[in-house]
Amino acid sequence: MKQHKSQIEAEGFTTIHDIFSDDQIQQIRDIIAHANGSNTTFRRSADLFAIRQFLKEVPDIHSLIFNNSFKGLIGELFGKDYFVVKSIYFDKPEQSNWFVSYHQDLTISVDQRLELEGFTNWTVKQGQFAVQPPLHILENSFTVRIHLDDTDENNGALKVVPGSHLRKVARLEAIDWSKQSEHICPVQKGGVMIMKPLLLHSSNRTTNNSRRRVIHIELCNQDLPERMAWSERHTIFEPAIN
Repeated sequence: MKQHKSQIEAEGFTTIHDIFSDDQIQQIRDIIAHANGSNTTFRRSADLFAIRQFLKEVPDIHSLIFNNSFKGLIGELFGKDYFVVKSIYFDKPEQSNWFVSYHQDLTISVDQRLELEGFTNWTVKQGQFAVQPPLHILENSFTVRIHLDDTDENNGALKVVPGSHLRKVARLEAIDWSKQSEHICPVQKGGVMIMKPLLLHSSNRTTNNSRRRVIHIELCNQDLPERMAWSERHTIFEPAIN
């Protein structure tokens, strides 16, 4: 874990295999397959199926994901003061042409729009408010991607620019891409890829006719200003009793 923690700090990402067994992954897949898809948080197209506020929409999944192994991983890498602030399920079909160009994840999801210092670039999508928060919130956030399929460069494994999270908020038009190193992050089924939201990352179209299903979970240990709340907040570790 020390090696993974050091890699996250220096390069902005790491990959850890065999966090979930084949049986656990199959149970997770089965629960998702039977989820009620009538809510607006479910989005389906030819190139992508997604469930936003995933842990809330599919509550039976919670105990399977936050088992002792996964909770131990979070506690050791980040600390027991972290909690879930966003959860999304992505299903990229076998013949998907969906791709995402290089970007940073600069917004968080909150319950309402408020004019507060340091909170900018508001958007609303499917009734959910997103905003770019002060830098310290992004710097104290992590994304954990649980892979339900083997994923490589041929079916949308993330490409990242190692160390780019250290530049804070980057102006993409000012980056000299000829001088950037690129790393592809293959992940085996049952493994996780962890990254900082400020890390530059992208993904390509599917070219090998293989499906890619990922559970995307964002974690933070920062409270928001009074009157503003995370649109999702799920406790991972119960507070210690003095």
